[in-house]
Amino acid sequence: MFSRTTLAGAVASISTLMTQNRDYLVQLDQVNGDGDLGISMDDGFRALSASLEASTEDDLGQLLRASAKVFNQSAPSSLGTIISFALMGMAKALRGKTEAEFAEIAQALLEGVHNIMVKAESKPGEKTILDALVPGAEALLAHVGLAPAEAAKLAADAAAEGSEATKQMVAVHGRAAYSAARSVGILDGGSVVGRLIFEGIADYLNA
Repeated sequence: MFSRTTLAGAVASISTLMTQNRDYLVQLDQVNGDGDLGISMDDGFRALSASLEASTEDDLGQLLRASAKVFNQSAPSSLGTIISFALMGMAKALRGKTEAEFAEIAQALLEGVHNIMVKAESKPGEKTILDALVPGAEALLAHVGLAPAEAAKLAADAAAEGSEATKQMVAVHGRAAYSAARSVGILDGGSVVGRLIFEGIADYLNA
């Protein structure tokens, strides 16, 4: 069963990866963005991890709703808002639950990703974080019959493949869209964040 403790552990693992990749994400973002991606993601997940460690809220829905606010405030950027959308979508799916089965967590994660698509009016294939999050979430749900650690590893692999595929995509959103043709051949920084999220989950479950 998954609970507040599990969520806190997974986010702490993701936060560690964001810190380790802070400079790399900055470098990726300097090509077509503001150059603050690594800073905002490191700050956002660090604050979220601290908030979850300190929280006594056991209702997963309430906990994730509060987490969305913390992240949005701590990572004041477009991607910070987008990840907050995911947390809000997950909060709605897990409202009233203090524990959840692995399949319920996987479904909630997919609903969180779908909430990004609705709120941000975006979809896979547009060179964004969704190109990693969608295949990762779909793979996780498709493999819920396996051990969580094994399913998470397959999800991380799918997210990594999705991220790598952004090199061949034309940017549709954000600053990169202003020079869309030049975005081809460049790895999308947001998709790398999506890959790191699933990698962090897999690291936690495989520890």
